[in-house]
Amino acid sequence: MERYTVTDVCLLAGKLMLQSGAETYRVEDTMVRIAQAFGMDRAQAHATPTAIMFATDLTEPTNFVRIVSRETDLHKVTQVNGVSRAISAGHLDVTEAAKALETIDNQKDTYPNYIQLLAAAFASGCFTIMFDGSWVDFLPAFFVGALGYGLMSYFHDMLKIRFFAEFLAASFVGLFAYLIIFLDLGYQIDKIVIGAIMPLVPGLLITNAVRDLMAGHLVSGITKGAEAFLTAAAIGAGIAVIFFIF
Repeated sequence: MERYTVTDVCLLAGKLMLQSGAETYRVEDTMVRIAQAFGMDRAQAHATPTAIMFATDLTEPTNFVRIVSRETDLHKVTQVNGVSRAISAGHLDVTEAAKALETIDNQKDTYPNYIQLLAAAFASGCFTIMFDGSWVDFLPAFFVGALGYGLMSYFHDMLKIRFFAEFLAASFVGLFAYLIIFLDLGYQIDKIVIGAIMPLVPGLLITNAVRDLMAGHLVSGITKGAEAFLTAAAIGAGIAVIFFIF
């Protein structure tokens, strides 16, 4: 009975990490380390961006978990790593580890929506300045970036369609930037747009794709790279459509 409990703990840990934006090689390593800490030295784990397979031994049945949604929450990744280290150090037994992981799984967002919008707004304004924009465009980029990020989150929750939410959010970013220039509230539309779309850019996805490729996980690396490319293409297409219209 304990063997199945350890399997559940390993699968839950891998699921939490993969859903929160961790690299696939890190997910596999964490699952194997947890199993080895409980005496299963021949445990095997295989993770892709959409699925996890795990077996406690070469001759044991393979368990499968489907990953439906993914987001960026590095705080959860850090918490799962902390549980994994506590298990390896012998501070948690199977039951305690399962409860700790379930607590992490039931957590809400690390930061409330208004904090995320505020962070996106400041990032947009600062990126505008960093890309040689003027301070006159800081506030326009500040508000356009917050609106774009908020709309992307809203479209993700409403549509449940990959890439279309980024396309719509980028379109509104281009539209808002055009209106600001039209009303003579900004100076350089290109700098405002560049700063405002930076919170939408899949930077973590690109980084994870490169790290997975360097770790030898070719399937995951290529898959994440393709997803990042399509996301960037959707953002660019959304801006291009607005510029083409106006």
